[in-house]
Amino acid sequence: MTYTINRKFDSASFDDVVDRTRAALADQGFGVLTEIDVKATMKKKLDVDMDPYLILGACNPKMAHQAIAMEPRVGAMLPCNVIVRQVSDAVEVSAIDPVASMAAIDNQELTRVAGQVRDMLAEAVKRI
Repeated sequence: MTYTINRKFDSASFDDVVDRTRAALADQGFGVLTEIDVKATMKKKLDVDMDPYLILGACNPKMAHQAIAMEPRVGAMLPCNVIVRQVSDAVEVSAIDPVASMAAIDNQELTRVAGQVRDMLAEAVKRI
C-alpha cells in the first residue's frame, strides 16, 4: 500500500507549482494551516544545503471536525501534509493518503471519512 498521492511536473518552476498546489487545495476546501520550509530549516539548523522542499499542512475543517468527533485523539495525525519538492529538473507534489495514515485506528466510520479526504486530496493533486 502506498502512503502518498503523487504527481510530477517536468520543467516546472518550484514557486509556480507551490502556488498551483495551494489553489488546488483551496478548490477542494482545504486551507493551509502550517508551512515548513525544510530547505531553510536544514540550512539554519544543520548548515546543510538541499533542494527546495516545502511541507504544507492542509486541513478541510468540515472533515477534520467529523474525524475529531469520532476519535478525539486523531488530531495527533492532523493536518494532512502535502509536500512540494524539487527533484532534478522536475517538481514533485506528494499528499498523504489519509486511509494509509489512519490504518492503525480501528474505526470503520473514521476509515470512511479518511477515504473521502483521500478522494479530495487526489482530486486536488490531479488539478494542479
